[in-house]
Amino acid sequence: MGRIAVVIPCFKVRDHVLGVIAAMPPEVERIYVVDDACPEGTGAHVEASCRDARVRVLRNESNQGVGGATLRGYEEALADGADFLVKLDGDGQMDPSRIPSLVAPLADGSADYTKGNRFFDLEDVRSMPAIRLVGNAILSFVNKVASGYWDVMDPTNGYTAIHAVVARALPLRKIARDYFFESDMLFRLSVLRAVVVDVPMAARYGDEVSNLRVSKVFSIGRARLEAIGEVFNLFNAINPSNIVAGASANRRVNTPAGPPDQTLLQPASFSGDSQRPEQRVGQIGLRFTF
Repeated sequence: MGRIAVVIPCFKVRDHVLGVIAAMPPEVERIYVVDDACPEGTGAHVEASCRDARVRVLRNESNQGVGGATLRGYEEALADGADFLVKLDGDGQMDPSRIPSLVAPLADGSADYTKGNRFFDLEDVRSMPAIRLVGNAILSFVNKVASGYWDVMDPTNGYTAIHAVVARALPLRKIARDYFFESDMLFRLSVLRAVVVDVPMAARYGDEVSNLRVSKVFSIGRARLEAIGEVFNLFNAINPSNIVAGASANRRVNTPAGPPDQTLLQPASFSGDSQRPEQRVGQIGLRFTF
């Protein structure tokens, strides 16, 4: 399947992270625990209590946010030669046994990026705290407009996997470091015309504290919509004939630039592995993998 690396950003998850590590499936080759200046000393706790040889503790001198901690892990995993990068939180909400399900579409060439979707089962939706449900509903709409991934749900879901070839193509240092890391990842992936696949999975809610605030949701929504307006203005200033001429050798596939039935010119990309471009890039949209 390839070398799987898991990144666990850690901030105030001392009571849960060891259980998360213990549940890692054997397919995982390396586990990066990123202590994001955690006041509970999660990194030291893992070093003192965990005997899993796959674990490597990284430390940020100052708090970088969930995105900053994740990107630190990405950079280390890429430097170590990982093929697939999985990110899950250290609070125990995400079931590590689902990692093979997330990685499978990447390994078989049907996706470039996969993410969890907690909205597939109505029972799971009913169990979701109200603040999370409202926040996700608002962000889902804004994210669809911003990224063009019209069929992708649950944009703030932090259980994700990305192909190393695609990760290397992303401007990692420009991606949001804060709570909206996952949403910004989708926006950046849309620029690359990456194939995104939703994987249904249930969330587990315990005694962890959510940092989501409705005011934050409206703030990021407004900023993202303003950015969309700037992009449209930029495209309106470009002569469309130049774009078509420059892409005359490209093929047509569904892209995240509009509704699922809208087609635009797209380069065949992400051919850095052994598979041909036409195997690596396919239909953009929602695919359920079990």
